[in-house]
Amino acid sequence: MSKVYKKTSGNGTIALYLGKRDFVDHVDRVDVVDGIVKVDPSGLNGRKVFVYLACAFRYGSDDLDVIGLSFRRDIWLKKVQVYPAADGNPTKTPMQESLLKKVGEQGCPFSFQMPTNLPCSVSLHPGPNDNGKFLSQACGVDFEVKAYIANEASNPDEVIDKKDTCRLMIRKIQFAPTNKAGPKVEVSKQFMMSDKPIHMEASLEKEIYYHGDPITVNVKINNETSKTIKKIKVSVDQLANVVLYSSDTYTKDVCSDEFAENIAANSTFEKSYQVTPLLSNNKEKRGFAIDGKLKDEDTNLASTTLSQGEKEMQGIIIHYKVKVTVTASGGGLLGGLTGSDVVVELPLTLMSPKPAEITDVAVDAVEA
Repeated sequence: MSKVYKKTSGNGTIALYLGKRDFVDHVDRVDVVDGIVKVDPSGLNGRKVFVYLACAFRYGSDDLDVIGLSFRRDIWLKKVQVYPAADGNPTKTPMQESLLKKVGEQGCPFSFQMPTNLPCSVSLHPGPNDNGKFLSQACGVDFEVKAYIANEASNPDEVIDKKDTCRLMIRKIQFAPTNKAGPKVEVSKQFMMSDKPIHMEASLEKEIYYHGDPITVNVKINNETSKTIKKIKVSVDQLANVVLYSSDTYTKDVCSDEFAENIAANSTFEKSYQVTPLLSNNKEKRGFAIDGKLKDEDTNLASTTLSQGEKEMQGIIIHYKVKVTVTASGGGLLGGLTGSDVVVELPLTLMSPKPAEITDVAVDAVEA
């Protein structure tokens, strides 16, 4: 059974109902955002009722707005008039039909179709000393459904009282598609004063890994040099591309393990290593991206963003890579002074599995 989420305005004139708060981006389409607004006409005083859905990039809490500055930039916004109904008698979804049976004749349905190039809900994780007004929800991409009472849908001169509004935060999320064979990358590196190289091949067992699952990295080495390999480091980097007025990419190491090895000169080596990137192991770090969350519920590292070809997206775009670093120490009189690294990088898709489909609809509303 799914819950129905409800938010009532301060004056009790309107109430917003949503059947869910997570809406799935299927890459080629996004779930329709549908709901009901219950309207008491006696409290409108001749005004109308509107609903909007907004995707916004927030870079500060609303509490920081002390000199009229807005710490928010709308990426996408759409508004509809629900009372009086502006588009006749639209086709209702099964969820709206169920809600109307509970709400009655005062229910006004609405729906929004999001475009496919909007980012998913992502927040930037605060550092351990970021307390008070700077919260993880204050910086990142979020989605908001808001019902409000006004004379016009968009009049900058009209002041809308907070008691005439009600809103619910929602999330746009993606789930892992069907898994495929993992990537494989080969590299050869030749060093100074050595006529032969080190060959390395690294591969992943599959293309997609779920949050919390160990990632198996297969490493093959053919050391044709006179150097001895002493250490192999396997790390996972998160790349957060913040696309607004310009494009900036921030790289954060979210998982790193070193393994002591002794691979002699002119020898071959093959071994598998496991690393597990977890949010719980990065709590003391600041600035890496996590999946958007509602209130104080648990979340995880931000999921990889699946995009549709070269279609331009704004917001925060997430990618991951696995990096394998082999450290070889030189022999002879110079010893470790001639140490060298061989590095290979593999693309990683880190996501949540698609949950079982929920077909039952509950009409008991939970005040959010």
